[in-house]
Amino acid sequence: MGILFLIIFTLAEITLAVLSCTKFSEKVKWMQNRLIVRGVESALILLIILLPVTYMKWRFILAAAIVFIRLIIAGIIWLIKRRKAEGVKKKAGVIIGCILSVVLIAVSLTPAFLFTNYHGLETTGEYKVKETGVILTDESREDEFEKDGSFREIPAHFYYPEDAEGNFPLIIFSHGAFGYYQSNYSTYAELVSNGYIVVALDHPHHAFFTKDTAGQIVTVDPDFINSAMTVGDGTGVSDEEIFNITQSWMKLRTDDESFVLDSIKVAKDKSALSDSWQAEDEELILHILSVTDTDRIGLMGHSLGGASGIALGRKRDDIGAVIDLDGTALGELSAIVNGKGVYKTEAYPVPVLVFSQGKDYNEEEQSGAYAGINERLVENAKDGKIVYINGAGHMDFTDLPIFSPFLGSMFGSGKVDSRECMTTVNAVSLNWFNYYLKNEGALDIKASY
Repeated sequence: MGILFLIIFTLAEITLAVLSCTKFSEKVKWMQNRLIVRGVESALILLIILLPVTYMKWRFILAAAIVFIRLIIAGIIWLIKRRKAEGVKKKAGVIIGCILSVVLIAVSLTPAFLFTNYHGLETTGEYKVKETGVILTDESREDEFEKDGSFREIPAHFYYPEDAEGNFPLIIFSHGAFGYYQSNYSTYAELVSNGYIVVALDHPHHAFFTKDTAGQIVTVDPDFINSAMTVGDGTGVSDEEIFNITQSWMKLRTDDESFVLDSIKVAKDKSALSDSWQAEDEELILHILSVTDTDRIGLMGHSLGGASGIALGRKRDDIGAVIDLDGTALGELSAIVNGKGVYKTEAYPVPVLVFSQGKDYNEEEQSGAYAGINERLVENAKDGKIVYINGAGHMDFTDLPIFSPFLGSMFGSGKVDSRECMTTVNAVSLNWFNYYLKNEGALDIKASY
């Protein structure tokens, strides 16, 4: 849509410039034609915004504002000067004005160029997907990132089947470093459409941005960004340092997830929300909890979120299945001694599925105490499996490269078709959870795709 509007806008501006330099060079005629062109441009951008096939309409708001302001200015000038304008419009001014107009609109359309008209992938289930949100306050923990002694707040976003009755398994999703709760919307939608409740968390100060109970925006912590970049690069930092840093991340996130899970269970059992809940719609949340089966729980996450899901699967005895989307199983190390990793020897107790980039990537990139840790996890699990997606980059296990190919490439997408990759990830994830949480069907999962 952005490209289409820019092409039409450019053609309109060029047409205006050509007519002004040839057939209608008088100033009064130029002002009249400019007003007409501005009106057409305004009508076009308004049509684009109002079209039901246009999603994420905010991508066009800046361009629309500029176009409408230009229409108003052109109209005012026409009303004031139409009876006084004399002479011929200078060609240089017309050409320069045309160029500046196109550049201005092109810049204002940057959001439309950066982000696609994405609204999720096609789902395979029978249920329509709805969303609502809460913020849970854990009064047993102070937020280590805050300096005022405030308690830890965890935004939780409920995705649920519309008008559905029954008992639906619960999936808790945790985003990656600098991530966002909607990072895997297509995954939530696919699961929910097939009869699941998905609760996607924001981990404040680890999330790119979120909101607190006061309605204030909470952005990612700069120190966390620096630490994550240092650990990710691996240059000039020892395995001991990586271990100490990442274990603190694991504790923060598993505490967040456990608190949300415990809060959901208590609220469901009591059919009431405690003071720790701030909900958009309390009655709706209670209805969702009434159809949530807290005896069938799955954990899922991307990158650091996948790692924390694996770690939590060891800590709790109420988890039925875990899926890790290209995260390193950081919690499987119990210590670093003399530069060597000490791995947990107890069998991993929960069925665990690990998605990973192509096998060649893992063999070439991993080193030190963390080399082969995911493979070790799967081998040590009572039931575990690794699925390699050939040609995938780290961000291809989220919706980001579909939502914004530019940002996906910047943060790490691969050669794989992003839509095809997420379609595969979602189908395999559904198969895994159906088998272990619903006792439905048979596992039909290949080693690589």
